[in-house]
Amino acid sequence: MIKKWFNERTFHHKQFSNISKLVKLKKEQDLFISLGLPTFNVEKSIGEIISVIKESLVEKYPLLDQIAIIDSHSSDATVSIAQELGVEIYFDDEVLTSMGTEQGKGEALWKSLHVLTGDIIVWIDSDIENIHPRFVYGLVGPLLYNPEIAFVKGFYQRPIREQGRLKETGGGRVTEILARPILNLFYPELACFIQPLSGEYAGRREVLESVPLYTGYAVEFGLLVEIWRQFGFMSMAQVDLEKRIHPNQPTRALGRMAFAIYQAVFQLLDEDNKIRLLTRLNKVLRTVKYREGTYTLVDNEIRIAKRPPINSVPEYTAYRKQLEMQVEVDP
Repeated sequence: MIKKWFNERTFHHKQFSNISKLVKLKKEQDLFISLGLPTFNVEKSIGEIISVIKESLVEKYPLLDQIAIIDSHSSDATVSIAQELGVEIYFDDEVLTSMGTEQGKGEALWKSLHVLTGDIIVWIDSDIENIHPRFVYGLVGPLLYNPEIAFVKGFYQRPIREQGRLKETGGGRVTEILARPILNLFYPELACFIQPLSGEYAGRREVLESVPLYTGYAVEFGLLVEIWRQFGFMSMAQVDLEKRIHPNQPTRALGRMAFAIYQAVFQLLDEDNKIRLLTRLNKVLRTVKYREGTYTLVDNEIRIAKRPPINSVPEYTAYRKQLEMQVEVDP
């Protein structure tokens, strides 16, 4: 099964570079495609991302029907740049207010399902420095060509900056020292994903709305496991997007990311009866800061929440029903 999946469900973005063909398939299948960009203080990259995608995949080829940012109240010019470029703007704490507010990228993605109206939802990170239309059409392609595929994950080479120089390899450190070993131990099928923590993926609405999402850095790991549980291995695919350049985080920040992922991992393993938790997980990451010969303990509270499948939220289901009725009245 693993080799079969890898051979049949691993693609290259060049296989889908005929965007006219993708547009034709979209129209034949009567599909609406939305792109959601979770944003927080990304003024350096968001303008180029929106401009490139909008020009290529909205104006030149009408592949995308909606582009929106879901912002976590950026303090820089992120929102004003998006406004100038004419995309939809939402703030995560103003969406589904009946469900309260959590923190983190996963919260923005979960909330985005309420405001993105597409039959296919595409999510890409908003700090990509080498943006290219392939980051979108490469993810959409397998979904349009194969109705059996429900979720597509991007993978790529991840360069890293060291001492001001860009090295071709070395990025994706949390993937290699945490995610991949854990997947091999407990979810070996999912270890076939080359970049299990990549922030670029797309899925069919009926799938994404049917699974829970973690609110923080654990969203990618959790989403893989949840979709695999409910929809099976062959419903998933991956696409080579070649190379992704973005700001690399310092080791201390990666530790916070890993801590959040570990929380989700142990919850998932307990749910799957792969381990048994006998105590509550601690939410405080204690680190040591060194400065001018002095060591100081620093406590960082890192809390993740597991949002329920959004199709179980009454406010969401009522809104979706309203949209469906509008389509029936005004097709």
